[in-house]
Amino acid sequence: MNKPDTMHPDEWQLRVDLAACYRLVALYGWSDLVFTHISARLPESVSGHAHQFLINPYGLMFDEITASSLIKVDMQCNKLQDSPFPVNPAGFTIHSALHAARPDVQCVLHTHTRAGVAVSALKSGVLPISQQSTFVVSSLAYHDYEGVALRPDEIPRLQADMGDKNFLMLRNHGLLTVGKGIADAFLSMYTFENTCRIQVDALAGLSGAGDLTAVNPQILSGVAHAMKVQTGGIGVPFGVVAAGDPGGDGQGDRGRGDRPPHQGRPAHHRPLRQVRGVGRRHRVDRRAPRARAPAQPR
Repeated sequence: MNKPDTMHPDEWQLRVDLAACYRLVALYGWSDLVFTHISARLPESVSGHAHQFLINPYGLMFDEITASSLIKVDMQCNKLQDSPFPVNPAGFTIHSALHAARPDVQCVLHTHTRAGVAVSALKSGVLPISQQSTFVVSSLAYHDYEGVALRPDEIPRLQADMGDKNFLMLRNHGLLTVGKGIADAFLSMYTFENTCRIQVDALAGLSGAGDLTAVNPQILSGVAHAMKVQTGGIGVPFGVVAAGDPGGDGQGDRGRGDRPPHQGRPAHHRPLRQVRGVGRRHRVDRRAPRARAPAQPR
């Protein structure tokens, strides 16, 4: 469907992008049936100074989620719109905690992938053994498992562990990334997931990490600057250029503000555009999933 007449265009664009991200997560095999979430903060042009977010309707598979089925909620995951679908306030606990602590973040993406959970269970955590891992470890935090994230007393510890990082490994649980936009969070998760897959593959059949070749620590220290150069100065989606970095300006990552307007969206936005194009052919913006006809025997 097209944008509803009463909806702000900024909200509709965020809905389309977030629905596309859910479809990409399903396409890449990162979903866990209905048991993880991707949340996006609505801009002030839509919400004013209120904290409002979009989240998936609980019970739909990720490849069924549409722009119009996404649900607007407040910080406590109370629905702010009429919807035939329920929400999962317990599943929003981690998201609301990080959105509250990180006003710079628009999107929080959380997965329970096989490789991600496997690496989260290793005492070593992420090993710097691949180029992909260098982008992750430059902005990586860890949070110990405290059971299913339902208790309010865990929130301050979660926020403190995350700090200003962009990658969070939830021990014995899974992976989480944040981003200034949906595409940024997706790109970070793509790199995080591949980092974990490479590590699992590299460790398979070995007696320990001692048989692996680690990246030189001096290389790791310059990753943020290298990434800024590689992306043509449009920002560092994987980390923050800190003061004192030889390539930094001492003011951190300014993100898309470094780029003149109307220069075009960065390359890491392309997957969202591609899946939206596919979605138009497959009714991505329909209001509710249609029942599938049973397969005919051949």
